[in-house]
Amino acid sequence: MRAGTRPQHLLPPQDNRAAMGYQRQDPVIPPQRDLDDRETLVSEHEYKEKTCQSAALFNVVNSIIGSGIIDFSLVLLIKGGALSGTNTYQSLVNKTFGFPGYILLSVLQFLYPFIAMISYNIIAGDTLSKVFQRIPGVDPENVFIGRHFIIGLSTVTFTLPLSLYRNIAKLGKVSLISTGLTTLILGIVMARAISLGPHIPKTEDAWVFAKPNAIQAVGVMSFAFICHHNSFLVYSSLEEPTVAKWSRLIHMSIVISVFICIFFATCGYLTFTGFTQGDLFENYCRNDDLVTFGRFCYGVTVILTYPMECFVTREVIANVFFGGNLSSVFHIVVTVMVITVATLVSLLIDCLGIVLELNGVLCATPLIFIIPSACYLKLSEEPRTHSDKIMSYVMLPIGAAVMVFGFVMAITNPQDCTHGQEMFYCFPDNFSLTNTSESHIQRTTQLSILNISIFQ
Repeated sequence: MRAGTRPQHLLPPQDNRAAMGYQRQDPVIPPQRDLDDRETLVSEHEYKEKTCQSAALFNVVNSIIGSGIIDFSLVLLIKGGALSGTNTYQSLVNKTFGFPGYILLSVLQFLYPFIAMISYNIIAGDTLSKVFQRIPGVDPENVFIGRHFIIGLSTVTFTLPLSLYRNIAKLGKVSLISTGLTTLILGIVMARAISLGPHIPKTEDAWVFAKPNAIQAVGVMSFAFICHHNSFLVYSSLEEPTVAKWSRLIHMSIVISVFICIFFATCGYLTFTGFTQGDLFENYCRNDDLVTFGRFCYGVTVILTYPMECFVTREVIANVFFGGNLSSVFHIVVTVMVITVATLVSLLIDCLGIVLELNGVLCATPLIFIIPSACYLKLSEEPRTHSDKIMSYVMLPIGAAVMVFGFVMAITNPQDCTHGQEMFYCFPDNFSLTNTSESHIQRTTQLSILNISIFQ
């Protein structure tokens, strides 16, 4: 028995339900030796250092915003762990659906954070390259401010050292900084929605709600709201973890995250309507100094979010190939290998939209909607009319539909990608680039005044 854990026998079904009814305050998930996240993430002496609830809150918020949906699904996941007596996502699925389910989940749990790491590298490279181009006297063609060099530099100096931690609790302060920077970025996006939005030409049918390809947005939103792949890691970092405490934590995290995401989406679309890019900062002109500062904060935020995804990919590899326990040497080797491959792939791909869509529909959707619901439905002895079961019956087919149709539409109707290109409205005197009506040309002409009053 490891230090810092309490011996506890598996609860019978009726006692598990009582615990999930928040009538107990003891940890409802007993420690296990098989498929244990903490075995690989925390050493014997470090495991005693539990993070406080506020630090865990920032970890979840950071994961949801950079990487996390639906508090119900997150609570359902932990409830499934309580019913099965397991404390990892892999062991939950292994106990519920056997080895085939375990392998399928392991693949999804590896691919989602791994692809997220690639997307974060793309964002950091694109965003910070534009920041450094604004430094006076710097040649825009300088190789040292190019996206490839920036991705490599940020990997070596920041993401790799942070990813080498063994204890996820160490990232609590990092996540706090990331959350604070996200709030600052939101303020900049809101300010530009007010000052820049009225001068950007609006696309045709800009205010039509839910066009036929709206299902593609579900995949992106699934990518934006998932933190299921590291929920058990954050849960285990709580002091005396219980379902009741986890539920309160998730409700607070979801409220904060949804508020921030709604404001980002609303302000971004109000400003650029149909011209909105997968990476919102690709829409802003490079000579906007306020946005340049926002880009810098954004780049730092995704760099600080990156290590949480690396923790999960390493944990999956440790469970599948090393029995859940990595020695110090293999901990370093696996971390370096995962980050190296992610970095190499991100140097070859430069369009963020398709990455978010495919990762959302193929990986995030089953991790959010399908698997937690299926596990709970198989494990729970509650009647079919119970609210948790009703929601599970609804979530499961919706997730399957989004996964199938979202993938088809992402392939047949891919998003446009203008990576590294200035949008036409950043060149107010070049009317031919607009290819729009006379009223739109008049609006772009107004940008010459806007460039003087805002950007310079």
